[in-house]
Amino acid sequence: MARHRVNPLSFRPLRRALRVPVWADVGLRLGAAFALIGLVVLVHWMDRGGLKDTHDNTVSFLDVVYFTMISITTTGFGDIAPVSDRARLIEAVLVTPIRLAVITIFVGTAYNFIIKRSWETWRMRRIQERLKDHIVVLGFGVSGSEAVHELVARGTEPGQIVVVDPSPARLAHAESMGCNVMEGDATRDETLTAVRISTARTVLVSAGRDDTSVLIVLTARHLAPSVPITVVVRADDNEQLARQAGANNVINPVRFTGLLLAGSAEGQHTADYMSDLASAEGRVQLVERPIRPEEVGRPLESIGTGKGLRVYRGKRMIGFWESEAHVLEPGDVIMEIAVTAPR
Repeated sequence: MARHRVNPLSFRPLRRALRVPVWADVGLRLGAAFALIGLVVLVHWMDRGGLKDTHDNTVSFLDVVYFTMISITTTGFGDIAPVSDRARLIEAVLVTPIRLAVITIFVGTAYNFIIKRSWETWRMRRIQERLKDHIVVLGFGVSGSEAVHELVARGTEPGQIVVVDPSPARLAHAESMGCNVMEGDATRDETLTAVRISTARTVLVSAGRDDTSVLIVLTARHLAPSVPITVVVRADDNEQLARQAGANNVINPVRFTGLLLAGSAEGQHTADYMSDLASAEGRVQLVERPIRPEEVGRPLESIGTGKGLRVYRGKRMIGFWESEAHVLEPGDVIMEIAVTAPR
């Protein structure tokens, strides 16, 4: 199978958590602007002898504040003006750069909190409107990132994958692969609603902690009653809790590793073959799919796409050696070993 090539510029971030609260960001910006204005007031007060007030020929502190404000805002009524060479030099060399800095701060604040946020909100809604039949990955640690790599290797479009994680570094990795990303807490309803979990094809949960993963499954199942959910847990006694929370599939990597180790004790090629089956990079691949219309009524062993292993008929699991597998029925799902296309 040809590995899917990813355009590194195709990612579409959904939403990022703010590093500081909005009010704190605004406060810092305004604080910097007023600090610069205060500096100009101080400079004008110290050099007030170079200023001339045409109203009463006296430059008071209030006149200095007034002159500073009309100078910074480039209003310039002309009733107070610099008359000495030093005062004019100060206006040209010191006050003008500060004036530009203050204007930049105010314009930047307006852009960031009005124009940019409005644009980001509109863009996020447009992305959400197109999110349907996508894969939601909740947690982008070792297991989550490997799952996404494997999905992309199997041909899944990165734009159909949404990654939710609280770590900016992990999200940067997901972005570089072309995935949609959202920085947030996957245990919160608003986070999962934002990624439209109810319209997802499937949900993969790997939060790194069993308690967090089970809580995420509970939240996801509440918001998406019919979407398949797969979760990774590491403690045996948490597997049943994860199923009770609503997980369709529970993967215990510790137990699976133990099975591979035990198999390796019986034969040296068992672990290699299991890894070959699980990966799109191997020579063969384990595939689960619904049967095709032309396969109805035929035996499992006669399918032409691979070696049939098992039939899922409702809640029943039928092995290839059982008599029920000799006749495939509408609605059956089969598990097969297929040969991977040469790369």
